[in-house]
Amino acid sequence: MSTRQYDKSERVDLGDEAVHWDLGASLSYGEYLHLDRLLSAQRPLSSEHNEMLFIIVHQVSELWMRLMLHELTAALQCVRRDDIDGTLKMLGRISRVQAQLLTVWNVLSTMTPFEYSAFRNELGRSSGFQSVQYRELEFLLGNKHADMVKVHRRDPQAQERLQRALESPSLYDEVLRLLSRRGYGIPEDYLARDFAEPYRASKQVAAAWLAIYHDARNAWDLYALAERLTDLDYNFQLWRAHHLKTVERIIGYKPGTGGTGGVSYLAKALELKFFPELWQIRTSM
Repeated sequence: MSTRQYDKSERVDLGDEAVHWDLGASLSYGEYLHLDRLLSAQRPLSSEHNEMLFIIVHQVSELWMRLMLHELTAALQCVRRDDIDGTLKMLGRISRVQAQLLTVWNVLSTMTPFEYSAFRNELGRSSGFQSVQYRELEFLLGNKHADMVKVHRRDPQAQERLQRALESPSLYDEVLRLLSRRGYGIPEDYLARDFAEPYRASKQVAAAWLAIYHDARNAWDLYALAERLTDLDYNFQLWRAHHLKTVERIIGYKPGTGGTGGVSYLAKALELKFFPELWQIRTSM
């Protein structure tokens, strides 16, 4: 067998590139991203090879959720100041983030039940159910549930953060206020309500959205906003469905480490919708 010889022409020529070989006092790539901290945060509790996959998948998911919260908070602020173009921009980016979150389950699904069971006991009672960011996302999108704050009692800072999100208007609440400012008939008790309570669908709100869809040419920005919100809700439901099937594939119908029923608990969330009227009116069009 002969060994292929590579000549200079087969390598990238850096001769005419002004590479900064000496960074001087400038930040390096690793320093800017704090990669020393980021890449040292993967600390398996067992000697099992597959635990590293489990840790990284969940850490990556938390990073994407961090960006979702960043964009959703900005979108909510845009809605408050009637900046629909800005809102659409943020929601469009969020849909791309949601696509990344979906692919994470595909990576985790390569883990077999045998591989997971080899280190599962090391998790103790830790569970994604305790994710502060995930719960804040749900509150920000309108799925309010006061009991969900209780699981964070050992972390007063997180509990306070979630309590604020629970009691504040959700993105949808702010959108309904926007519709009211545009002259659509949103009931007054939906504009100033106890925002810690779960949202209840309204026939008047459905009628407002239906009017927007029927007059899409003249209310194009609101029509586009409605479709972006529907995308967000749709992608969140897909994420939940992928989560359920991945859990079912790996642990079957065992209870979750956080104390829930596992698959049976996840199934309850599949019918939840953040923006119910946007789904209801499709039958009426």
